[in-house]
Amino acid sequence: MPGDAEGRLLGFGQRVGGITQMAYVVPDMEAAIDWWVRDTRTGPWFLLESFTGADHVYRGAPSRADVRIAMAFAGHMQIELIQPKDDHPSVYREMIERRGHGFHHVGIACDDVDAEIPAYLARGYSLAFTASVPTGSHVAYLDGGDAHPHFVELIPATPGMDTAFTAFWRASIGWDGKDPIRPFA
Repeated sequence: MPGDAEGRLLGFGQRVGGITQMAYVVPDMEAAIDWWVRDTRTGPWFLLESFTGADHVYRGAPSRADVRIAMAFAGHMQIELIQPKDDHPSVYREMIERRGHGFHHVGIACDDVDAEIPAYLARGYSLAFTASVPTGSHVAYLDGGDAHPHFVELIPATPGMDTAFTAFWRASIGWDGKDPIRPFA
């Protein structure tokens, strides 16, 4: 990928230019976290109660959709759970309507989100969603259509992202099952 050829290692053990995240849309955040904790021993989970913003753009139009997001690590892979909080159009509602709840996207860490988008567009993807994120810069979701049934999220490998995700990863090392849901901050 342009700009990521060096594939530098992030603090949580994944490389820039590679998959760092697997994400799922869920109907009930607490039930989903409970399953991950109980059946896979994944945790702790860092919960962001609201992800919305004035600069969120879905399919070329401003987006009013709001979601809850929780993140945890299984080894060096981040698992993200996303629960829509409303019925506004979004990449999350779109996937639920297409296939139901379940796997939504892979997240790829990159140094420059905007520089990566043209290569995906050239391969037939369309830009479905952009939004600024709390860890700095903005993400982009790309839709591969029927040929690629899941979204690809380009995640900016900013110092803020590396610091936050590395802290989540460190919390997972030797986690004793206590305090399974923690604040995102």
